[in-house]
Formats: sequence, C-alpha cells, structure tokens
Amino acid sequence: MNKSQRIRKDKEFKQIIHKKNKTINDCFILYRQPKQQDRARFGLSVSKKLGHAVVRNKIKRQIRMMIQESIDFDSYKYDTIIIVRQFYLQNSYDDNKKTLLKLLNKDIIPNVYLRSKNEKKY
Repeated sequence: MNKSQRIRKDKEFKQIIHKKNKTINDCFILYRQPKQQDRARFGLSVSKKLGHAVVRNKIKRQIRMMIQESIDFDSYKYDTIIIVRQFYLQNSYDDNKKTLLKLLNKDIIPNVYLRSKNEKKY
C-alpha cells in the first residue's frame, strides 16, 4: 500500500468521520465515504492504549498488508478510515484478517471489490 493509497491529513480524517457512515465490530471501527480520487484510500488509527510505539507500528503494518492482499484499489468505491480496538491484540493475524474482510464486505460493499487470489498484487 503506497502513500497515494493512504489518508494521512487530519482534515481528511475528520471529514470522513464526520459523515458518520460507520461499521463496528470487536476489533475495528470503519468509517467510509465515496472515494474522491481515482483509487480508493485507507487511513489507519491505532490508539496508545494498545501499546507502545513498536506495538502500534506492528499493528499498522499488519493491517496495511491485510488491505494490500485483499482489496483492489481501482474498483473499490470508498475512502475508509480503520480504527483498531483493544480486542485486536487477543486474536491471531488470520482471525483479524477474516474479521476485517467480513467488516469490509458488510452492508454497502459487495464482494465484487475484493481481489481474487489469482490477481496480481500491487
């Protein structure tokens, strides 16, 4: 996931969160809005409550890999903010990945936007 696929500015975070289009489960909170550029973008937020900097950076790297392996950024229709919750630390990487993909598919996002296993990764 390169920098053009990330939401980094505080103003953009606040704009997406203000729309209040969210989906929640034990590990994640997702806020979405229709994408404003050609490619979908993702923003990550990991609280200091989850651990010190090394732990938080590891969580962010893991989530970026989950997204990169699973999402086709060209056909995905939303800019998304992912907020990690405390329960994330109690699950394995595979369980967290399944949970995130299930949450990304929930309600407004059809399966068509997920990358098949045979497609090339960016």
